[in-house]
Amino acid sequence: MTTDVIRMTYRVETPGDPATLGRKIASDQSTGTFVPVPGETPELKARVAARVVDIRPLEPLAEASFPQDRVESPDPRPYNRADIDVEFPLEAIGTDLAALMTIAIGGVYAIRGLSGIRVVDMRLPSAFATAHPGPQFGTAGTRRLTGVHERPIIATIVKPALGLRPHETAALVKELVEAGVDAIKDDEKLASPAYSPLAERVRAIMPIILDHEQKTGKKVMYCFGISSADPEQMVRDHDIVAEAGGNAAVININSIGFGGLSYLRKRSRLALHAHRNGWDILTRHPGLGMDFKVYQQFWRLLGVDQFQINGIRVKYWEPDESFVESFKAVTTPLFSGADTVLPVVCSGQWGGQAPDTYARTGRTQDLMYLCGGGVVSHPGGPAAGVRAVRQAWDAAVAGVPLEAYAREHPELAQSLQKFGAGGGD
Repeated sequence: MTTDVIRMTYRVETPGDPATLGRKIASDQSTGTFVPVPGETPELKARVAARVVDIRPLEPLAEASFPQDRVESPDPRPYNRADIDVEFPLEAIGTDLAALMTIAIGGVYAIRGLSGIRVVDMRLPSAFATAHPGPQFGTAGTRRLTGVHERPIIATIVKPALGLRPHETAALVKELVEAGVDAIKDDEKLASPAYSPLAERVRAIMPIILDHEQKTGKKVMYCFGISSADPEQMVRDHDIVAEAGGNAAVININSIGFGGLSYLRKRSRLALHAHRNGWDILTRHPGLGMDFKVYQQFWRLLGVDQFQINGIRVKYWEPDESFVESFKAVTTPLFSGADTVLPVVCSGQWGGQAPDTYARTGRTQDLMYLCGGGVVSHPGGPAAGVRAVRQAWDAAVAGVPLEAYAREHPELAQSLQKFGAGGGD
């Protein structure tokens, strides 16, 4: 968008008239009050008031999304729905993301008369492009750091997340590095516990990474977990990783918040790998919360480089269609290609999902394919697990069925036999 308005799309659900609720949203979230206030003028409202610009009716529902509405109105009745576009003047909000979240999103869930409300789209004007740093590395930078081009970046996770001490983690990392993996990440649950402080973990792991680089020329990307509620502590941990030769970090974005990520990004020399744990709270009910399409824009503007988005046939609740939409969201420019990020396909992945992932994401290989158990639990060991995943992707790109490709690739054959009915994170 080039005009100076922020356009929000709300999926409004009500036993009454959606258009009336749409106008109430526009009023309540901008200049509306329950009584006129001193200083309020028609000119003021004309300049900064939000307004409804489009209403698209949807099929009604037989049951309300908010459970209290079902209790208060037990008699069957239709719950009317519409997608309603509301435009907020940029002058009224500015480009601060906390203000945007507060004004355009935060208050709508409290409005009386709604039996459901979901934020399904957000279009920002070009002023946001220069107000925030965006990704420092993104897809191109991650490829440069890993030295992997023209194929997916094959990654794995240190499991178990809780319990391994630094020297035990390092032993697993050594095996994975020698197996030919491109990237490794700490599990998002691993921060800096007493049995594995971050500084000790870095001291145990980075010599292995750097020694392998000296011998082979390949520097495996290791994403250390540095999330903290204290931004200054997070930057100190960032510096420990960077000064030891590391190049990436895992960030639990919902845990550290907008301010934490903003503070870190301005000081960061690492590729920031975003884990979205907690997003499910916002989105699992189809009539409530917000779409990932909206949610991810905030974190991209603030500066993440890689974004975990689940995958095909995951171990969690998310359907394949939701993953496909998430993939499209993070790879669609907000303002330019420089603000797209690397999609990280994860959750119960192994080579078996490669053909469907390739087909349903536009036949692209610009992604990180993150397998935990799908690599380290391979019957032939982690090295065979890495080879099996690469073989599966080679087959997918060539259009050869995995079973046929496996006849001449024993690692893939073993993987099909073990994980054929599922996978593992």
